[in-house]
Amino acid sequence: MISRSELFAGAATYYARYRHGYEAEIIDYIADMLDLDDRVRVLDLGCGPGTLAIPLASRAGEILAVDPSEEMLAEGARRGTPGIRWLRGDSSTLGELPLGPVDHVVMGRSFHWMERERVLRYFDGLLPAHGAVVIAGPTTDPVEPPWEPVVQAVRQTFGLEWRANSEEYAQSGRHHQEMLRESAFHRLESRCFTRTARQSADDIVGLQLSFSYSSPARLGERLPAFTEAVREALAAANPSGEWQEEVVTEIVVARRSRHGS
Repeated sequence: MISRSELFAGAATYYARYRHGYEAEIIDYIADMLDLDDRVRVLDLGCGPGTLAIPLASRAGEILAVDPSEEMLAEGARRGTPGIRWLRGDSSTLGELPLGPVDHVVMGRSFHWMERERVLRYFDGLLPAHGAVVIAGPTTDPVEPPWEPVVQAVRQTFGLEWRANSEEYAQSGRHHQEMLRESAFHRLESRCFTRTARQSADDIVGLQLSFSYSSPARLGERLPAFTEAVREALAAANPSGEWQEEVVTEIVVARRSRHGS
């Protein structure tokens, strides 16, 4: 079975540059919901290159940024800021890591890689009574960007298909919120943030190389041919070269019952 770190081999720099980040409004919202200050320690599980950890670092006492990929951690450290401790590990090895006390957990587009029910039970033992679990990512019914059908056709030509984790809601049919409601962290609050992003062909090609199913390692010697095919397909579909996307990010904050019931 291919590990997540192997799936993303060669993708870290593309991930950092071409994945949508979290604008200041989102970071402010998370910080306010968690009452972040210099006494609060936050675990960012599946941190990637620090897409969420880096902007949160100035709002908390310490961010514990955990990811199974050395490449992602190295990219995050290179781009990073004081207040972040980069640790190699994943949801199955948290008990082996030198975390110390943790107040809250945040996850940005990583929860779907995990055995979600087991991980939530672990968080119940890890976090204090006031601790919250925050998931930042697309809504449960995301709208695909306008270039996706174009690029998907190219991926199919190259035999690049999405392979979801069996626990991921696309296969299990169970969205993150459903899993949370059945856990100790069943008191949910959520808010959606919407913005418009303009993307060039370079942006879209770079984005493809950030995905597990079309990472440089997955493509190997076919990388130049794939990127050229994507560029040609995009140009044929939209000669202007500029694409517009509505980016919707949902922040879900999950807490235990106020009365422990």
